[in-house]
Amino acid sequence: MANDGYMGKIIRVDLTSGEISTIDTSKYKKYGGGHGIGTAVFWDECEDPTVEGDDPKNVVTLMTSPLSGTIAPAASGRTEVQGIGLQGYPINWFTRSNFGGRFSGMLKYAGWDGIVIKGKAKEPVWLDIRNDKVTLRSAKGIWGLDTYETQEEIWRRVRESSGAMKNGWTTLEKGRDSGDTTSNPSVLAIGPIGETGSPTAALINEGGNGSGQGGFGGVFGSKNLKAISVIGTGSVKPTDMKALMDTRLWAQQYAVIGNEDKPIPSGTGMFSEVPGAGGGALFGPQNEASVPYGCLACHKCCRRRYASGRSNGSSCVDFAFISSGDKEVHGAVTSVTLDASEVAQRAGVNVYVFMPMLPWLRTLAKMGILGPGKEIDSDLPIEELWGTAELIKILIDKMVHKKDIGKYLSMGLAQGAKALGRYEEDTTSGILALQYWGYPRHYDARTEMEWGYGTLMGDRDINEHDFNAHVYWTPSLAALMGGKPSYTAEEYANVVAKVIKPYDGDPKVVDYSDEGMYSESMAKLVAWHRHYTRYYKQSLLFCDWAYADIFNPYREGNVGLTGEIEPRIVQAVTGKDEDFLAGMEIGRRIWNFDRAIWCLQGRTCSLEKFAPYAYKTPVKGGVPYVMPAFVDGEWRFQNVSDRMLDDAKVEEWKQRFYKLEGWNENGVPTRETLEKLDLGFMADALQKAGKL
Repeated sequence: MANDGYMGKIIRVDLTSGEISTIDTSKYKKYGGGHGIGTAVFWDECEDPTVEGDDPKNVVTLMTSPLSGTIAPAASGRTEVQGIGLQGYPINWFTRSNFGGRFSGMLKYAGWDGIVIKGKAKEPVWLDIRNDKVTLRSAKGIWGLDTYETQEEIWRRVRESSGAMKNGWTTLEKGRDSGDTTSNPSVLAIGPIGETGSPTAALINEGGNGSGQGGFGGVFGSKNLKAISVIGTGSVKPTDMKALMDTRLWAQQYAVIGNEDKPIPSGTGMFSEVPGAGGGALFGPQNEASVPYGCLACHKCCRRRYASGRSNGSSCVDFAFISSGDKEVHGAVTSVTLDASEVAQRAGVNVYVFMPMLPWLRTLAKMGILGPGKEIDSDLPIEELWGTAELIKILIDKMVHKKDIGKYLSMGLAQGAKALGRYEEDTTSGILALQYWGYPRHYDARTEMEWGYGTLMGDRDINEHDFNAHVYWTPSLAALMGGKPSYTAEEYANVVAKVIKPYDGDPKVVDYSDEGMYSESMAKLVAWHRHYTRYYKQSLLFCDWAYADIFNPYREGNVGLTGEIEPRIVQAVTGKDEDFLAGMEIGRRIWNFDRAIWCLQGRTCSLEKFAPYAYKTPVKGGVPYVMPAFVDGEWRFQNVSDRMLDDAKVEEWKQRFYKLEGWNENGVPTRETLEKLDLGFMADALQKAGKL
């Protein structure tokens, strides 16, 4: 094992043949880890990247980073999942997801940098990893269990077969010191919905850690893979442990967690306000006793453990989906939110799918389209049970058994709507809020452009909150409450212009005005975001709720840590003297690698369209959308809630973005661009496929 955060090897599992082998990590280190290595390994291992997500030829990778399993703050506990997904529409794009917890750390402690899954097992199996011993085992007696039952049963089997002693210790064959541990293995599992191969299925790890978007739970199910269990007794060796600890302590003085004696300023942003309460308190029930809970080595603890034990580790949409916008339910009724989340987590459902699904079904019922004997014949008691956990239980049962309306919903929300003959009409009117690639609208492309454009240029809802708190939540909530943010739009724009290298020096990158939303400056912001997140968040696995730190009220001039903290952590762990811009260039390489794969799958400029309603109807409703805008020569916070997209101007913006990225007018990376990024082999593949 090298003294640089890498373990040096990756597990390769061929489910079809049952063969287990090893891949050398060293040839992939130039991609950093996580997503970068996952993309490169996928390309090398997948014989045909244009197959559907449920094809046995599909390859799934689960990758750690050199930071995983260390004390790198908010960068130790995430695992990146990649492969051809099931959720994407109209094409199952090569896509990604990730999850937190301790799985990545445990995989590193067992001596591995990642896992590659190929083929399809004849019968249901689970993968058992105990240090360097890797075994495929029958899932008889486990297939059919929910995700929590699956984990508990695998814990029991591992402990018993390892010769667990009466004092609670589990003895492994080899490892640090004696090889004994009191830990249970970390288990990643699918539930009943995943066993059906549904695009709505998630991968669930322990309590509340889920890899939802992409439909990888359904991919596991299509491969007859029930779970992956890993337990290790080794360790991860950073190059310079003292430097890593010093960096963690240095960063703490500029974080809310290190300043609990100070009031939290309103401009800090909801994803930084964690002085011990955490996202669980922000988004979940607050009237049941609970304690903070976080991923491995994290300083934020953004989730909760509840006194009742229900929905432990859940947060945010795990609770919010039950309300679908109803204020009387959202985050208030403990018995409802905890029970509904528990049902969904056990079933292994991607709860984000419920966000547009529930109001869509309710609207169809009110329109007289959905109901007993109606155009869509269903006995779903949606109005009678609206806002209850019982409704979620009934709906999931229908999806798992593919009965009634569940037969269509289990296909995936976009795919099911199409099968019902409703997709075009309902995404035009907006009653089905799938804004891009069949994914639920997260933050609206008509207002928060970096989110919408980033998703449109990619493969899935980006779920990256780097700018979200300051360009939307803080000014919008202030306006809702009749106040003002603690910073001006101009102050924020000037800070961003200092931080986002190499596109620094242009404050208008955060100009969300009617003119700015289609500008070259906005193209720069989206490009910076794609490159930063592909490397620092998804390859090195810095957590989305802690990074990027762009606007920080505890530092001089409000200038955040991003640009400084990431290279310091990377150098302390890996020994690489790699400056921030070098990391951004690696992110650009990975982003173009992914883009080339999408182009092979059929990506074209004409496909990159938002859902029709985004061009036809204004946002309206809910929290006002107040964003920074440069209007008539001055910065201000402007309400843009009455805005819709201009189709022609979006097309013009796309060409600006393509040119900035070095792509042709159809959105395909040019040979010159790919060769400059050391991706000439992808140019050859595109040329061979007739895409260049």
